[in-house]
Amino acid sequence: MDGPGPLGDFLKARRSLLRPEDVGLRDFGPRRRVAGLRREELARLAGVSVSYYTRLEQGLSRGASAAVLDAIARALLLDDHEREHLNRLAGAARRTPPARRPRPEKLGDETRDLLRAVDGVPALVLGRRTDVLAWNTLGHALLAGHLDLHSPDDLTGRPNMTRMLFLDPHCRELYTDWKRKARAVVGNLRITVGRHPEDPLLAELIGELTMKSPEFVALWGDHRVAPCDAASYELHHPVVGAVTVTQQTLSIARSPEQALIVCTTPTGSPSEEALALLRQTSSDQAPHADNIGAPLRTLR
Repeated sequence: MDGPGPLGDFLKARRSLLRPEDVGLRDFGPRRRVAGLRREELARLAGVSVSYYTRLEQGLSRGASAAVLDAIARALLLDDHEREHLNRLAGAARRTPPARRPRPEKLGDETRDLLRAVDGVPALVLGRRTDVLAWNTLGHALLAGHLDLHSPDDLTGRPNMTRMLFLDPHCRELYTDWKRKARAVVGNLRITVGRHPEDPLLAELIGELTMKSPEFVALWGDHRVAPCDAASYELHHPVVGAVTVTQQTLSIARSPEQALIVCTTPTGSPSEEALALLRQTSSDQAPHADNIGAPLRTLR
């Protein structure tokens, strides 16, 4: 692997965010050319030699022990999610598996049944790269009604929620606080990259966004990691107007790299009424619920 790699990039990014006063140091050194702690300061805090830490950050040393990683994590003031990310990156750096182009992700029968069971609320299933593997009628109408309902059935051209968020004007306008949503999606994508550093399709997605979206470049550069689990977002929907939903990410037992995303609203709220109106306006165009996630040919 050429260059520092994901582990070195992460260490450098997190080090740059810390000031001496954040970790109890007094800054008596020469004028700093860049923001953040110096390598020697971080190494001293972690109890490792400067040369060793420098090799680790430059990608020249890949055998850091658990104790060393724990010490570096403490020095960098990492939270639990960031510690897990650091350990995943270090583990991946020890291995150099051949990069193989993954097969398209498929929707299992149990997952299709699960999506059908929650047909009363907006829901969709995302793959590990945030490709839309399937969505129910209301999930499609709420988040991507401008796209073909059956587009997830195209294994080579599925919608991708991360790409849409940064490059699709509809999705940018949908979220009232777009920056907050974008920050959450990028933080979660960082976790995926740590788990699958050799995934060529994931690399292609990140490369495309890096070329086309300055906002993505800025968010990607700070190496913040955080899972997308549950968060409320205010949407400005083109059909029903303002609606606030809580997007919850649920794990799928037999497909651990896929996630079921459901959007809920408080009982009796104006947002619940807005979703009821959206359900009514989209029902005439919807296929029968039994066809959710089925191959496109069965829907014709």
